[in-house]
Amino acid sequence: MINRDDMLELTRRMNPSRNCFMRVAGAYMDEEGFDNGTFNIHFGKLSQTETKRNLELAKAIPFSKTNEQLKEYEFPVGEKRKSGMWSLLSALKQNNLRDDALLSIFYEVVGETYKTDKEYSIFVFSGSYDVPVKGTDGAWMEGSEEVYDFLICAISPLEGEYEPGTPEFGFLFPAFVDRSSDSDVIDFYNIDPDSPQTELMKKILGE
Repeated sequence: MINRDDMLELTRRMNPSRNCFMRVAGAYMDEEGFDNGTFNIHFGKLSQTETKRNLELAKAIPFSKTNEQLKEYEFPVGEKRKSGMWSLLSALKQNNLRDDALLSIFYEVVGETYKTDKEYSIFVFSGSYDVPVKGTDGAWMEGSEEVYDFLICAISPLEGEYEPGTPEFGFLFPAFVDRSSDSDVIDFYNIDPDSPQTELMKKILGE
């Protein structure tokens, strides 16, 4: 089960004055899953308006209804993990989205397995959170527990030309469990929990 307080802690670092993101990359896809253009930019180079829009997009994933829209899934172990996308996501996280070739592979996999009849966007955010020490009484203390590096993906229908709407699918990887990184776990977001993107989820997990 996902701890709601962990997600709220993350979202507090997703605003213009306390921003945890380094880069954002993405693709604009047609109804058949082919990209109509991609981008990859340092977060600091975004305009004020673009920064606010991107933060709201990323924040929508961890801020969604915990254990309803946002649920925790474990990657399989051994050979099954290798057939999924764990290695690709780990590499994208490690290089902070700087490898466009790896991103192209990711967009292609999404295009092949994401179910929709609309044009949509794929936004991927690279974030880093210096997790502060928290006392047993819940008070924040000086120092940090660890640095939590992560990816957030938000897939949204396009409401206009290059204008993403409310995300319908996404994920947080690695999961933030007990205020720490857990690379064996991914949190999937589905706007409609009763109609999840099962095929894409299975592809990512390697099931």
